[in-house]
Amino acid sequence: MVSQKINFRICLLYACVFSWLMLFQAVLGNAQMFNQRDDSYPLLGLKRAKNAYEVAKADYERRLKLFSDKLISREEMDRAKNAFADAEVNYQQSLLAVLFAKQFVSVQKAIKYQGRDGRKHVRLTLKNLSGSSAELRKLSNMDDETHKLLEPDDIHNVFVSLLNNDNAVVSQPYEAKIETLESAEPQTLDFALLQDLDAVTVALSYGNGSTRSPKIFLQNDESGSQVNIQARVFSLEANLGSNANYELNLDLYSRMNTAFRLEVVGLPKEITKTFLDPTTNARLTQIKAIETATTRKVTLQLYLPERTNESFRIDSTLTFFVLALPTDMAIQSDELEPNEKALQKLGLGFLRLELIPKGNGKISVKAVQLYHTVKKGEEVRVELDVLNEGTRRLDNIELKVELPFRWEKRLQPSFINSLNPSEEKKVEMFFKSPADISIGKYEARIKTSAKADGQPLSAEDKIVTLEVPAGTNVLGIILLVTLIVAAVGGLLIFGIKIIKR
Repeated sequence: MVSQKINFRICLLYACVFSWLMLFQAVLGNAQMFNQRDDSYPLLGLKRAKNAYEVAKADYERRLKLFSDKLISREEMDRAKNAFADAEVNYQQSLLAVLFAKQFVSVQKAIKYQGRDGRKHVRLTLKNLSGSSAELRKLSNMDDETHKLLEPDDIHNVFVSLLNNDNAVVSQPYEAKIETLESAEPQTLDFALLQDLDAVTVALSYGNGSTRSPKIFLQNDESGSQVNIQARVFSLEANLGSNANYELNLDLYSRMNTAFRLEVVGLPKEITKTFLDPTTNARLTQIKAIETATTRKVTLQLYLPERTNESFRIDSTLTFFVLALPTDMAIQSDELEPNEKALQKLGLGFLRLELIPKGNGKISVKAVQLYHTVKKGEEVRVELDVLNEGTRRLDNIELKVELPFRWEKRLQPSFINSLNPSEEKKVEMFFKSPADISIGKYEARIKTSAKADGQPLSAEDKIVTLEVPAGTNVLGIILLVTLIVAAVGGLLIFGIKIIKR
């Protein structure tokens, strides 16, 4: 009996030691499951977590059997159960980390085009390049149902925005969302551009917080052969004899190396046109889409003649069109109708512009004589011609005179309501000197102002010189003449006496 009791105690001791060793092994395996390199190599971390999970699971199953045989306590059983639960959670976390680490959203296409609303749009195509490898499925022992449930090949909650160089959102909508981006099924989003750009940054956020911000160059839509023409200012005013410059932006939605001829339709022949490169100021007749430059800047310069004629009038709005004709199109600009519907039917890129000719206001004052003599206390008359030498009517013409001290003036008239082009008006001015003025020369300055189309104008100042001569002494003149006659007579008598001797 004693030996049986000793054997039983020995067996019980061995069982306790074995249990504590297995528990220590499980705890140690669980403690060593994390490695600082697991974040850099998630697949290796998954292998480590899987091994720890299998060890904890086997230990839990053994302890469950021992507990059912009442060889270990419930406390030991609970510790094994907790260790197994921790190992299972770590294994699942490592598995999810590998799944998320393989998620990748790629930008496949970014096509820039002009919509029917006239705004620039971008068609952005995104593709899910994720994929659960065979090694992952083998390592994780996932069956088809589990693999389908986890959806490792799908990316959820993909948020997309377009940014400019300042990281400001330039897309409408500001942010688009794709609920699920499945593998091998690209999705296309359409954005309206709030700023016309050739390159944008695509801000992507998806899955468990992964982000990407690739900067991409936008491709122009080559489905048609057309040029989109835009201008910041489509309506300009220009004076006769001057230039009107339109700054144009041309987006070439066409195949590479397609050439276009620039033309203007609807302008009178008297108004000449020139297309210029704003950088080099070189004249342009054609443009071409090349790989490095699908957007061009061009200046349209119109020169107005000095005078109007029957083809156009001052202050009348001239409507015309700028066209980009493919060089292979067998049609001349003079064969085209300056009509939007007709141009749309031909599928041409065009832009409607306006030009308002304005006349030049120019006033001048002319005088036959600007030098006059006036006696003390007397009045002198000065005649002027006020002439409109411009190409538009002058209004509110006023003449002002700056006189020397104590001089007086009269103007007839001093104010002219209006003068049509080439029309003139005579103005009489009367200047009166003071009675006690000193002899000498004095100046009167004439200033002329007017308005043309509400804009103030002025003529060159005219200066009238007024001379006051010295007064005439009659008695002195008589005495001087008498003395001269007496002197001459005395000389004659003296000469006659000399001759008689």
